[in-house]
Amino acid sequence: MDTVTRTDAHPPAPHAADSHDLIRVQGARENNLKDVSVDLPKRRLTVFTGVSGSGKSSLVFGTIAAESQRLINETYSAFVQGFMPSLARPDVDVLQGLTTAIIVDQERMGANVRSTVGTATDVNAMLRILFSRLGEPHIGSSQAFSFNVASISGAGAVTIERGGQKIKERRDFEITGGMCPRCEGMGSVTDFDLSALYDDTKSLREGALTIPGYSMDGWYGRIFMESGFLDPDKPIGRYTKKELDALLHKPATKIKVEGINVTYEGLIPRMQKSFLSKDREAMQPHIRAFVDRAVTFTDCPECEGTRLNEGARSSKIKGISIADACRMQISDLAEWVRGLDAPSVAPLLGGLTETLDSFVEIGLGYLSLDRPAGTLSGGEAQRTKMIRHLGSSLTDVTYVFDEPTIGLHPHDIQRMNELLLRLRDKGNTVLVVEHKPETIAIADHVVDLGPGAGTAGGEIVYQGDVDGLRRSGTLTGRHLDDRARLKPSVRSRTGALEVRGASTHNLRDVDVDIPLGVLVVLTGVAGSGKSSLVSGSVARRDGVVTIDQGAIKGSRRSNPATYTGLLEPVRKAFAKANGVKPALFSANSEGACPSCNGAGVIYMDLAMMAGVSTPCEVCEGKRFQPAVLEYRLGGKDISEVLAMSVAEAEPFFATGEARTPAAHTVLQRLADVGLGYLTLGQPLTTLSGGERQRLKLATQMGEKGEVYVLDEPTTGLHLADVEQLLGLLDRLVDGGRSVVVIEHHQAVMAHADWIIDLGPGAGHDGGRVVFEGTPADLVADRSTLTGQHLAAYVGGA
Repeated sequence: MDTVTRTDAHPPAPHAADSHDLIRVQGARENNLKDVSVDLPKRRLTVFTGVSGSGKSSLVFGTIAAESQRLINETYSAFVQGFMPSLARPDVDVLQGLTTAIIVDQERMGANVRSTVGTATDVNAMLRILFSRLGEPHIGSSQAFSFNVASISGAGAVTIERGGQKIKERRDFEITGGMCPRCEGMGSVTDFDLSALYDDTKSLREGALTIPGYSMDGWYGRIFMESGFLDPDKPIGRYTKKELDALLHKPATKIKVEGINVTYEGLIPRMQKSFLSKDREAMQPHIRAFVDRAVTFTDCPECEGTRLNEGARSSKIKGISIADACRMQISDLAEWVRGLDAPSVAPLLGGLTETLDSFVEIGLGYLSLDRPAGTLSGGEAQRTKMIRHLGSSLTDVTYVFDEPTIGLHPHDIQRMNELLLRLRDKGNTVLVVEHKPETIAIADHVVDLGPGAGTAGGEIVYQGDVDGLRRSGTLTGRHLDDRARLKPSVRSRTGALEVRGASTHNLRDVDVDIPLGVLVVLTGVAGSGKSSLVSGSVARRDGVVTIDQGAIKGSRRSNPATYTGLLEPVRKAFAKANGVKPALFSANSEGACPSCNGAGVIYMDLAMMAGVSTPCEVCEGKRFQPAVLEYRLGGKDISEVLAMSVAEAEPFFATGEARTPAAHTVLQRLADVGLGYLTLGQPLTTLSGGERQRLKLATQMGEKGEVYVLDEPTTGLHLADVEQLLGLLDRLVDGGRSVVVIEHHQAVMAHADWIIDLGPGAGHDGGRVVFEGTPADLVADRSTLTGQHLAAYVGGA
């Protein structure tokens, strides 16, 4: 009998579960998106491109990632959801095929002064357990090594019920913490310049206090004048020792002022609570300027800046205390941990080693665990957040990145690309918003939004592979292979800003002359010391205006008009033209619609459900009282002015009845940085990261200074916008200013008059000036990583 092997002519039909290989978006209308529909392949790397403000973040973060997170939150009980932020469903018709989204954005890490790299990544928690188990001498549990836990002890009688009888017992308790008692775990102590707090030739009634917000007409002034501890009519310079102590140091004391119970407190403890408990970078500019002027921060003499008490510092493993471990460069700490042989804590050592190795792998091995989290740049913060995902065993997850190459030297971008591809190859969907051509080039799929920004964007102008993007003729496609050329000639310096013996962070006694009257670019790999050189030796000099990457603070009530100060002259112009008070033309003051309090919407909080906001029926979303809208300037009411774009408002305030030079100057600066499409009343919360950066740039360009220092101004800029930025920098220099730019973008390097390159590596492998000269000299020299990459960029390789 013959044996016949039967082969089916038709392979089995694919399983229904394998058919969900797309994320499908239909009819997305978040912010400026115009009914966008797109299919994104799963388990692939998709890069979203387009000019700043074209709608990339609205599609990726505001629609896809937001809906994924909202759906996950809905799986929790109503009780748990009550403690979570309520998320509204994005304005979109259909979203299918979503997976769990993990968002790694550019937001700076918490500005809490107690937060460090170690606490933010949970490495400190693991180290504390390690020292509590292996440290000699043994001093207690893991909290004995925490600089956020104070040591306290006490005793007293407690009443307990036992067997139906109430019994009093004496109980003692003791908590052993690691907090330094002198600086309370801050690592630094403060010294106040009293002349910056008050004018001792004046009395309180004459306005002696010079602290922002301490007006004698306000509550603070009335509390001090009517406390009974001070003579309000005596000059402070003639106070007795007791009166001066009451003014400066008196602890919180209950008093009555005008029949109201209030708390009196001396100036210094009050300032420590209201100003110094906040991170400097999170302060308003005028408060920050006052604190810089009035307060000197020095390392705590008791703990030497480690934040830990003597007990926590005394317990050691192989001669290393937890304070020593936190001060080490993370790459060195990883080697030290790897050398520990302790089977009793093997799982802990394995987890700690893996996390520390992830720091090194992602290019952050130069950091130390005691680095304050608020001092990390946007790029460093984003990569720090990536660490917990690198070793994750999760698959079929959607990772969403917002410009992961920010703050990276061209040498480091390749490493970031490899990490993105590794996440994809584990079976994850990776969505990246990016402008750098090096990252666009590795995409499996590209979605290009545009054609312009704001109302001129919000459409998909191309989707497909990278080669197709090059041939597409879109703005991104045309500029993808752009390469700047070296300038045929460079400007001559008019002087030099001398830096001698710079030793901030990892700088090694650096001496350098920064040329004035030209465009200077500071380069070097991430962690080489560029920001340390600027912040430690340049930023606080007279005549220096520093424009950093600090986040813009603002609510839905904040907009470009309020943030830039544009609204102030506009309100005054309206008031003068109509013979009324300027306060009427503020939606946050007297002119606000009484129904919505000037918000323009009525918000209904539905507890754990997403809140509902509807346009105010009284003002129809215009935010102002109907009577205020009767007043006009140049034929427009205040709501119509706030609805204008920068490009429309600039000629409006330049001539005619509405001519307002102060407003026109601000509008010109906004147009100069490429924000002509923004509407004046657009909430800051709807702006993209790149738009916020340029809004900050436009605002601070108005400050009077001789030297401008810019920290990565190309952040968030499309390839086509970099040329406009270079034109702006040229205008500043040609106008007699000196411009110093910390930058990794090769087009900015090629355009410089002078380059200062730091390195050769990061952390303790950097901190030295490895090159000074013109871009042409750097390309010819090619002795540094920057020189090699710039040579390849301009075609010199």
